[in-house]
Amino acid sequence: MHTQIYPLFIQAIRSAQDSFHTPPLLILPPPPHQSCAGSDGESIGNCPFSQRLFMILWLKGVIFNVTTVDLKRKPADLQKLAPGTNPPFMTFDGEVKIDVNKIEEFLEEKLAPPRYPKLAPNHLESYSAGNDVFAKFSAFIKNTRKDANENLEKTLLKALRKLNNYLNTPLPEEIDAYSTEELPVSSRKFLDGDELTLADCNLLPKLHIIKVVAKKYRNFEFPLEMTGIWRYLNNAYAREEFTNTCPADREIEFAYLDVAKRMK
Repeated sequence: MHTQIYPLFIQAIRSAQDSFHTPPLLILPPPPHQSCAGSDGESIGNCPFSQRLFMILWLKGVIFNVTTVDLKRKPADLQKLAPGTNPPFMTFDGEVKIDVNKIEEFLEEKLAPPRYPKLAPNHLESYSAGNDVFAKFSAFIKNTRKDANENLEKTLLKALRKLNNYLNTPLPEEIDAYSTEELPVSSRKFLDGDELTLADCNLLPKLHIIKVVAKKYRNFEFPLEMTGIWRYLNNAYAREEFTNTCPADREIEFAYLDVAKRMK
């Protein structure tokens, strides 16, 4: 099977020949105010949707090459595939899937055990953990009013604290039902345990963007006492599935150059 993904073009070298009868075509989104190619038109740009799907393919064991496509000079065949539809979308057997969540569901269904690992988390709470953090960050980074900055920062911190609490709360399998001691702090690496899941593929690219952009444009950093979040990020930085699909910090900063408004 040859899987093509734009604007980051992925050609699968080894993939699910038994799962797909017709090669799917995945079309991924450009980042805000920037093509998914980087600022030089060639390197990987800031695009959390692309990284989310890259991580899924990597974790599934699908080997792929990446070639960037600059959407400022969008290829003609890309425009013909789904006229009037904005990425991300996916075509398969003539059907267009325009929701990145549906694309994720499709990949999880088609690249399934026993040949491919299951990536869905075991705990439903892991899906929703941190689901409001990026929206709070967006309001914080786009704000131009100094008098509103403090409240928006507090709102972001509240969402981060909620995520931190989830990461530090032991999962059921970490708890000794016969122990009389207080519940320990979780030592797990990721949202749902010690292995990356679909929940991490969604959250980690966004959390990394927040870390980079908030520091660059607002001099805001995750508090050191948020040990769950720092443990989570440091474990992600030790995994090639995350680091090798992650854009350079300068590309993330460039993508937010016009988004992060100066406060007045």
